[in-house]
Amino acid sequence: MKEPTVRVQKIRKDTVRIRLIIFGTLAILLLICSVFSEYLTPYDPYLQDLANIKAAPSAAHIFGTDRYGRDMLSRVIVGSRTSIYSTLLLVAIITVTGTMIGVFCGWHGKWIDVVLMRISDIFLAFPGLVFALAVAGILEGGLQNAIIALAAISWPKYARIARSQTLAQKETPYLKAVRLSGCSTMKIIIKHILPNIIGPILVTSMLDIGTMMMELAGLSFLGLGAKPPTAEWGSMMSDTRSLLTTVPWVTMAPGIAIFISVMIFNLLGDTIRDYADPKSRGR
Repeated sequence: MKEPTVRVQKIRKDTVRIRLIIFGTLAILLLICSVFSEYLTPYDPYLQDLANIKAAPSAAHIFGTDRYGRDMLSRVIVGSRTSIYSTLLLVAIITVTGTMIGVFCGWHGKWIDVVLMRISDIFLAFPGLVFALAVAGILEGGLQNAIIALAAISWPKYARIARSQTLAQKETPYLKAVRLSGCSTMKIIIKHILPNIIGPILVTSMLDIGTMMMELAGLSFLGLGAKPPTAEWGSMMSDTRSLLTTVPWVTMAPGIAIFISVMIFNLLGDTIRDYADPKSRGR
């Protein structure tokens, strides 16, 4: 009975590794292309050609042109840098901020833990995007303010995870012995707590990339994110939504880019979660 089970576990482990290589490679290629996006565009993404407005997709313009005659493929490629790296910056901010707050609350406890966790409960009680719309509206829009708005309402999830993991580590005999040895609080947190709690946090952040990309694009679509003529996928869809029934390709092009990017990062996040699971790795 053990041999078939071991064989199944090995197959599952190999499958997860293959998926990790495939989706990791796709994500890296996407990041590299976005870094060098300005060198990959066939046309100037901001050059207007009023003699070639709303051109249908062709060999010369694969995604057609918009109402100003700008090449949509070039704008989608250049927009990848703004959309993807804004999302990665947002995820980095909420991951670091939430983790710091969670570790602080879990380690020190007392009244500061109660206050910060009740604040996180308030944030979690509201629908995330609706709350972000309100914050972004107060800040008067803009890509930077959209990132701030989403960061302001997205950190509690990471704080909760970090707090629960810190509390669990705090009660282990190993950490009690470290505390008795006279190590400083900062050294204990950096050397002993963070390495043991970072796994679930990183998996959560990877799974959050697709969600944050959609929400950031949603704010831009509603006019509270990047402003035209900046090439950003959500803003591009908003700017061309009135043309959806007549020249749908100008709206669908950035939509397809969002779909592909979100799918790649979601599949990568799912694969990393499976890889981090001891059962999936056959341990």
